[in-house]
Amino acid sequence: MSHDTTGVCPNQQIEDLIDSGAIRATDPFVTGQVQPASLDLRLGTVAYRVRASFLAGAAHSVKDRLEEFEMHRIPLTDEGAVLEKGCVYLVPLMESLTLPEGISAVANAKSSTGRLDLLTRAVTDRGTEFDRIPQGYDGPLYAEICPRSFSVLVRPGMRLNQIRFRSGQAVLDDAELRSLHARTPLVDGPAVIQDGLGFSVDLRPAKDDLVGYRAKPHTGVIDLDRIGQYAPAEFWEEIRTREGRIILDPGAFYILVSREAVHIPPDYAAEMAPYLAMVGEFRVHYAGFFDPGFGHDAAGGAGSRGVLEVRCHEAPFVLEDGQVVGRLVYERMAQRPTQLYGAGIASNYQGQGLKLSKHFKTSM
Repeated sequence: MSHDTTGVCPNQQIEDLIDSGAIRATDPFVTGQVQPASLDLRLGTVAYRVRASFLAGAAHSVKDRLEEFEMHRIPLTDEGAVLEKGCVYLVPLMESLTLPEGISAVANAKSSTGRLDLLTRAVTDRGTEFDRIPQGYDGPLYAEICPRSFSVLVRPGMRLNQIRFRSGQAVLDDAELRSLHARTPLVDGPAVIQDGLGFSVDLRPAKDDLVGYRAKPHTGVIDLDRIGQYAPAEFWEEIRTREGRIILDPGAFYILVSREAVHIPPDYAAEMAPYLAMVGEFRVHYAGFFDPGFGHDAAGGAGSRGVLEVRCHEAPFVLEDGQVVGRLVYERMAQRPTQLYGAGIASNYQGQGLKLSKHFKTSM
């Protein structure tokens, strides 16, 4: 794999990294694991319940630190094991890395994981940051999993987070973003460009005045392998408004949607980042990856809206329709992917509006 092109590695380069042994796994890689600009990571066969979230630190392996923080271990089997709401777990992943010089990586929760309020972060040996893996890293990968709203049933091989590889830094600055938007509109309205492409929350009353969902506090377990099986009303309260605003409750978790339909052209990838802290007492959680082709006409998207996973912090907060709540940071791809989001890869969220995770039935 040549490293002379700067940017995010597309699917064909990820496959080269697998072929060269830079990405290894204890089990054979499976169909669909390589995405247009990322690789899905799979849970291994044990979950360690730990006292607290931790980073290994520059001088330690995760194994060293586990000896300090492990409370007990739970075998992950095909029958599944429950990870309980409010607890912190560390799960060794099937994949490990020997990154070449010049190739770094960043991990993130998959869309369905974030929509279940399942805090999932990658942890490495000698790591001083979550989800950031430096060039030259040689070692195992772990997922820290903290279910925030719902207890979940997991099995080995489940894919809760994903990893993106990049050569150098290829983030577009605001001038480059404006130029790209002028050539290929990135949103369907005016573009708010400041440290990325801003997007706002849609609280305009739609049919039934439904504008979002709030997680219920006491629910059953969600089996992450069961797709389209759960009744939304058992897990979510519907949020309705006619005023174009809602009041967020401290500690509550919400699923909302962006006003803007977002477009990621095929030669670019994007990452959702939290908006500036000055905006208010809340955070759009779980910064997410947006693949090349998301919302792209030729890939069946015609502009897809961004689903927002919002948690309110210390004080109740009035969220108004059209308020800017997050931003998309765009990066160049090192090459155009040979597969695009939504085009023949059965992507769950192409062309989406307000939508719960794929585990829920589509009608209340």
